[in-house]
Formats: sequence, structure tokens, C-alpha cells
Amino acid sequence: MPRGDLKALQLARLQDTVARVANVPFYKVAFARLGVGPDSIKSLDDIRRLPFTTKEDLRQQYPLGFLAVPRSAVARYHGSSGTTGKPTFVAYTARDLQMWADLCSRFLVAGGLKPHHTVHVAFGYGLFTGGFGLHYGIERVGAAIVPASSGNTPRQILLIRDLDAEVLISTPSYALQIAEVAREQGLTPSDLPLKYAHFGGEPWTEDMRLEIEAQLGIEAYNNYGLSEVIGPGVSGECHLRDGMHIQEDHFVVECVDPETLEPITDGSYGELVITALTKEAFPLLRYRTRDIAALEGCPCDCGRTSIRMSRIVGRTDDMLIIRGVNVFPSQIEEALLRVEGTAPHYEIVIERPAALDEVTVRVEVRPEIFSDSMREMQILKEKLVREIVSVTGIRARVELVSPQTLQRTPGKAKRVIDLRKA
Repeated sequence: MPRGDLKALQLARLQDTVARVANVPFYKVAFARLGVGPDSIKSLDDIRRLPFTTKEDLRQQYPLGFLAVPRSAVARYHGSSGTTGKPTFVAYTARDLQMWADLCSRFLVAGGLKPHHTVHVAFGYGLFTGGFGLHYGIERVGAAIVPASSGNTPRQILLIRDLDAEVLISTPSYALQIAEVAREQGLTPSDLPLKYAHFGGEPWTEDMRLEIEAQLGIEAYNNYGLSEVIGPGVSGECHLRDGMHIQEDHFVVECVDPETLEPITDGSYGELVITALTKEAFPLLRYRTRDIAALEGCPCDCGRTSIRMSRIVGRTDDMLIIRGVNVFPSQIEEALLRVEGTAPHYEIVIERPAALDEVTVRVEVRPEIFSDSMREMQILKEKLVREIVSVTGIRARVELVSPQTLQRTPGKAKRVIDLRKA
């Protein structure tokens, strides 16, 4: 779609959404406070006149204070895991579910999915939006689905091999676990039928992509979404894998300075703020995702006219401040994967035994590299310390651990153990 037509569509849908949420209690109060309403939106720039919405706002309106349709119109509920308290719920009408399937099918097709493929879904099914969102997107394409859910990795490998699954859906960290267990079983990448993978649910680096592709013999694609807005389907990579195309006919995505909340220029990293344009049951205006990424407005060679976003480099709430230096866990991952001999399994432990923070990075050594030689291990450790300093600007203590030492999880990997809060 030409950019002019796309922006006109966005404006019309934004005006409609603002009118539909005007009676949602939170927005009714916020609109009155800011002196805005449906008639205030004359151009897309007027989106800046609208209030931000945060996860804390959702918690304060628990459980369904943002619902914009009658309960009788709700077809499904999803929500966050609620590991830090009550979950944050979101709702979908039947039309929302159809639209969600369409959005997921778009990035799946852009990443190589065809109707004759068999897709192995290793996301959990439940309140988490990933499993069901991708499931119905795959169905929309017409491919066959193996709804394996998460856990029991040997069984996952059995299903992948016996049912000839060409496509894997999971978190990137769980894909590494599948590769690791397959290797323990004596299997090589050529023994697995997998050709493509679509990963989401957690931040991952370009180095991690290369690592997974080498270990599984696949082509890996990145996609992005979050339950508060829709789930997976906000954006995804095309075959060129040069940023994730934002589905702008359904979302307006802003990039702002997380401190000043002012817009930042294309190519600069900031916090993503998303407005859902077509969600019926639970439309949110200017939702602060806390995710840090950059936007790219120049056209993609694939022909799609939508703007693209970079991979997520971190979150404002997982940014570590170490002795005054801002560090994201993804930066440490990048440094570790630059050094040959380390496995992509690590933990970052932060302590404050006295006045200053101390960081220990525990990283597994590859089986073929792990040695009883103190000298070899010391050389590897020194390389890692230098690389972490180069990428992050901080000096960390590196602890090399033997293969299979660190905990594996089928869901999102827990990378940071911050003992300063204990």
C-alpha cells in the first residue's frame, strides 16, 4: 500500500478507536484531564495529545477495567503469567481472533511458511498468547500443526522427526535446548527435518540467531508482539531479515525517549509505544511497552511499504545500572557469543557486598573446549572479560562452568539474578 494511503487508513482507524474507548472509565477520566476527545484527532500527529497507558494502569483497573465491549461479546481471555502478582488480562471478540490469526499468518508467510509445511509449536498453550496466536496463524495459512506445547524435550525431538516438521515455533532459548538434547542423542542437524523457525517471547541477539541456525541447520526469523496489544503479530521479518515489518494498518508504533517521552529520530533506540487501531474488546492507546528498539522508515527491498523495527535490545525495566553504567543483558550475551568456546547458556549475578556493585557472569563452556588445563581456561576467561568490557564498558568477573550446569527452561530464559534486591 502506498504510504499516503496507509497513513490515511491509520488516521481513520485511530479516530474510530478514540471514539470507541471514550466511555472506557480510564480513558474517560484521562480525556477530561487532558482536554481531548474523538474530535481532537485531525492528523496522525495528534496521537501525541492522547494519554499514555502503562502496565500499572492495567493492574489498577484489574481485572477488566479496559474492556470496551459488553462481556457477552468476549470470545476469549488471555493474560500475563502473573509471576510478580496478579496477571494482567486482555480480551478478544470473535473478530479480534480472526484479525489476530491474519496478522500472525502475514509474518509466517513472509518468513517462508507454505500450506504444505508441518509446523511444530513448542510454545505453551494457556493464558500466554504465544501458543494460541501462532496456532491460529498457521491454521490461517493452511499448514499442518503439531501442538506440542512446551517441556519434555526428548519427546519434542521425537515428534519433530517422526512427523517431519519443517518449521519450529518456540523461544530462541528453548530452540537451543532442543539442539542440545538432539546432540546428546547423537543426532546432527541433517537428522532433523527442520528448515525454518519463528522465534519470539524473549529478546535475542543476531549472534544468537547464527548460533541457533548452525546448531539446527535452519533459517530463523524474528517476530514481535505483546499480550497487552494483541500477542504475536505486531511485526515480523520478511525473507531479507533486515528488521521486522510493523503491521501499520493495525498499529501505530512510536519510539520515544523513556525519560522525556518525546519522539526520537529514526534509527535511534528508544521505548516503543503502541496504539492498537483495530482491536475491539481491549483497545489500548499509546501503550508503553518498556521494550527498547529502533524504527527504520526507509523502504525495504522486499517491496513492503511498512516501517520496520529493530530487534528488541532490552527493556527499560531490565536495564542494569552497574556502577553508573547502563547495561542490557543482551549486550553481555553479544559479548559471550563473540568468543569461540562458550555455549549460549549464561547467568548474570549482581551483588553489592559493600558500597559498589559487583557482576559475575557464569557461562557454560562447550564440551569440546572444556578442559582440566588451568591455563586454557584462564585464557578463555580473560578473552571473555575483555569482550564484555569492549561491548558494555563494565568489568565483570567471569566464572566458567561445565556443560549442562545452568538451568534450562522451556519458556523464557531467566538470565539475571539480582541479589542487590534481596
